[in-house]
Amino acid sequence: MSEVSDIRPGEVAVDLPSAFDGGLYFIGRIRTPWTRRGECPRRGAADGPVCRLEVDPRWSAALEGLARSPRLQVLYWMHEARRDLVLQSPKHDGTTRGTFSLRSPVRPNPIASSVVDLVAVEGNTVLVRGLDCLDGTPLLDLKPEACAFA
Repeated sequence: MSEVSDIRPGEVAVDLPSAFDGGLYFIGRIRTPWTRRGECPRRGAADGPVCRLEVDPRWSAALEGLARSPRLQVLYWMHEARRDLVLQSPKHDGTTRGTFSLRSPVRPNPIASSVVDLVAVEGNTVLVRGLDCLDGTPLLDLKPEACAFA
């Protein structure tokens, strides 16, 4: 987690609420080659490395039929992101903008969404290309990109 001293010029932090409004179940962990935030690509690429979505065995049955979708939406929790900035100054352009106008991992609820290419489903492991997160990132949900079957 970042410290208040990590604030760039123009950025503004707020006090976080004292309690959470809801709960989540992490359904697994994401395995990628990146162990430090600075190593992660800004966006995942279809020709990027194969990453593993290791789904907790209790959710294995929920993977039934997933292999029929060539592309998936992966929702994950950016567990190392700070959560208190409302104005941010991205280092790549130096402007100051509101958190909700950016794709920055710094947000009140650090939920990320990536659309990835499905490589394979092997038991309770889903192999994909196109992710951009740290190794060990908590997995929140998987969805087919477009549901062809309701």
